[in-house]
Amino acid sequence: MINPKHYRFCPMCGAKLQSQRLHNRIRLVCPHCRYVFYQNPTPAVGVILMRNNEILLVQRKYEPRAGDWSLPAGFIEYDEEVEQAAVRELKEETNLDIRLTGLFEVYSGKDDPRSHVVLILYRGEIIGGELRAGDDAIAARFFPLDQLPENIAFCCHRQAIEKLKSDIL
Repeated sequence: MINPKHYRFCPMCGAKLQSQRLHNRIRLVCPHCRYVFYQNPTPAVGVILMRNNEILLVQRKYEPRAGDWSLPAGFIEYDEEVEQAAVRELKEETNLDIRLTGLFEVYSGKDDPRSHVVLILYRGEIIGGELRAGDDAIAARFFPLDQLPENIAFCCHRQAIEKLKSDIL
């Protein structure tokens, strides 16, 4: 799906993009240099962090879904390794130092208004730091799996929590 209000000009030469059918989809194409703008999903990472059968969640400070709770997660920077981004995001949002212990699951999230997100979730364990909200979080805390807040921000976060609960039970 193309959102024309966001993309109007070619990032290569500055010419106005035009909609054309290409590879069975309507795509934005530059008539000058033939650059094709592929609206790809945005990769994001997060961490499932458990302590004493409780899961770590952060309360979002900013839109989308400010005030809702989510797994510690965020977007990968252009020059980052995926695992490095997961560790960084968790540190920024919770002040905890972690070690990743494995891949949890990969989700396709289409309910974030900014982008179709591909969320790569890892499992982790705490190796240091003191829990406190930081960066773009209002709060950070551990919740028992049977006492989670109702307002979990994104569908793929809810799916991951449900998968975790079914794996544990």
